[in-house]
Parts: sequence; structure tokens; C-alpha cells
Amino acid sequence: MSKFLNGFLSIFLLFSSNAFSQSNTAYPNKPIRIIVPFAAGGAGDTAARVLSQKLGTILNQSVLVENKPGAGAQIGTQFVASSAPDGYTILAGSSAIVVNPALNAATASYNPEKDFAPILIGATQPMVIVVNQALGVKNFNQLKEIATKQKLSFASAGAGTQPHVACERIFNGLWKLNIPHIPYKGISPAITGLVGGEVPIYCGAPVGVAQFVKQGKLQVLLVTSEARVPNFPDAPTVMELGLPEMKDDIWQGFFAPAKTPPAIIQKLNLALNQALKSPDVIEKLEQNDFVMLGGTPKQASDFISSEVVRWGKIATEVSNLPMQ
Repeated sequence: MSKFLNGFLSIFLLFSSNAFSQSNTAYPNKPIRIIVPFAAGGAGDTAARVLSQKLGTILNQSVLVENKPGAGAQIGTQFVASSAPDGYTILAGSSAIVVNPALNAATASYNPEKDFAPILIGATQPMVIVVNQALGVKNFNQLKEIATKQKLSFASAGAGTQPHVACERIFNGLWKLNIPHIPYKGISPAITGLVGGEVPIYCGAPVGVAQFVKQGKLQVLLVTSEARVPNFPDAPTVMELGLPEMKDDIWQGFFAPAKTPPAIIQKLNLALNQALKSPDVIEKLEQNDFVMLGGTPKQASDFISSEVVRWGKIATEVSNLPMQ
């Protein structure tokens, strides 16, 4: 009986191994969903839609982008964390995947290191501080002067987002001024509010800003990158303004649910790296001030771990600020 069982087990393992290998070789054999945890029109949405088209061609399969905004990106992010680890539901995640748990550890619905399998960190872009031209502010120092005399407020794509935290650190932390935060449900609504005069200041990704700058409706006061960006060549960097501690970029990455087979992660990684090297993808993303990255799943995982540490320190810093 023992020999019979051993023989049966060997045959079972052989067939199981072959079936698993074939299932991974066949991947993907149905449409892939990319979940964007923000509203349409934002930085993450833009990057996801540009890359999804190329990804579909490379994998010879439909790649669909689906927006699931809300709760500072936590709704869409948690949706992916709870999805089947089969490679057919992946997250187009941003810095928010780390920022939210750092700022709200007690109520966070996921763990960025334990609940996801990083695929790749695709690109970064700077944050900007922008004002409505009607405010009459031409540079960053003038904004501080006016903020000491007038009651101002600032918009972002949502409470607890990276741009929200960045401007709280400047306005509330460095300047010691009470400039209330007005959270919007995404970048597009926030910029619309800024252009329409609902709010005088915007902190966030530069997607959608350039057209209004060219029309003379908005003024970019600074970028948070180390070097100036092509769309706003006259906007100084935080380094030039003597604020090196505010140097920060919004990064965009792709994540699968934890326990997704490594073979699937590797296939997605190779496809995304190939997409990021495509001239048409590079052109479209650079138009929105993205800087292409790419790399291995291991590099993505190490990067997330470093971001968890960095944002843990920032969370401690801002915990002493009466954030709006």
C-alpha cells in the first residue's frame, strides 16, 4: 500500500506541476483589469491608460482600466488587496499606497508590504504649488506675504494624500500659518475648482495644469523636484527656494495581490518594462512631466520598504500639526 501511495503521489505531483506550468505559460488568457484608486483624469489615471494600451499589445490581451476612487485611494487599493492573486486584477498605485497607512495606522485597511506583490515602479513626477492668477501672486515669497494678511485655502486631490501633506508641512509647519485644506475628489475637480476661483491655491500633480498656465489663468510657484520641469521652465524648484527637505516626487507603480505566482509577476514586469521603453509611451508621459523608471520586482519591493520607513518619519512630524 505504501508503494502504491508513493507512486500515486508522484504521478499527481507531476501532473499538478505540468498544469501549473501550462497555466502560467497561457497567462493571460482573459482580460486584465488595472484598478486606478483615483478619479479619471489624474496622474495615476493618465499613466495607467497610456501604459494599458501598450501592455495589451505586448501581452496580446485586453487590458481594461477601471477607476475606483474614494477615501484617499483606500477603496480601490483595498479592492485589489482583496482580489484573487491570479494576475487579472492589478493596482495602478501611487505614493498613496504607503502614505495612507503611515498617516492612519489605526484605521488603515491594508498593509503595503504584506498585502501586495510589487510588480514595478514605473515613473515619477513632481508636485506643484499653483495659484489662480486673480490672486495676484507671482512667486512663492509673495504667497507667504499675502497669506499673512488674507484668509486663503488650498485644494488637493483628497485628504491625506501626498500633496495635502506636503503643503501642510509648508503652510502649517514651516510658515506657521493657518491655511485650511479643501479636499476634492481627484485632480481634475481640484484644478477645475482652482480655475473657477473656488479656491486660490492648488497642491498636487501637474497633470492638467499646463494648458491653464498657457492661457494665463494659473501661475506655478514651485515644483518639488530637484531640477526644473519642461512644462514650467520658469517655476523654481524647492532646492532653489532653500527647501531641500520638501524635495519629493509622486511615483506611480503597479502591484498585484499578495501570493500572486512569481511567474505571473515576472511576465507583467517584463511587459511593463517593455512598454515604458516604447517611444510613443515615453512621449505621452513626458508631456505630463513624468520621468520613466522601470526595474525588477525586487527593486520595486525594496523601494516600497524604504518608502514605508520614510513616510513613518514624516507621519511622526505631521502628527504634531493641526492638519485640516
